[in-house]
Amino acid sequence: MTAAEAVDLAAAFKALADPVRLRIASIVACCPAGEVCMGEIAASFSVSGPTVSHHLKKLREAGVLSSERRANEVYYQVRSDRLDALIGQLSAMKPMAGAGQESCALPA
Repeated sequence: MTAAEAVDLAAAFKALADPVRLRIASIVACCPAGEVCMGEIAASFSVSGPTVSHHLKKLREAGVLSSERRANEVYYQVRSDRLDALIGQLSAMKPMAGAGQESCALPA
């Protein structure tokens, strides 16, 4: 993993590490329509609308969610490609069975 990939991965997991953000991502991901409007998301929490907006912004910045404005409402979708990439990066860190240290990319 490169330094840039590590920074990107850490930012995404930092966004998902917050319990409210993780719940928001879960709500959006589980919606049968594939998208949820901000009002429906906010109704699921006991925090203010601006706080929910802040969390949504962090998830968008991390690439976990995308959004689309329609009239007076913003709809959010999970970016499956981004989640697949995050999972792929984690999977790549699993130790390879039978691999020796020579396969490890340590700086000389």
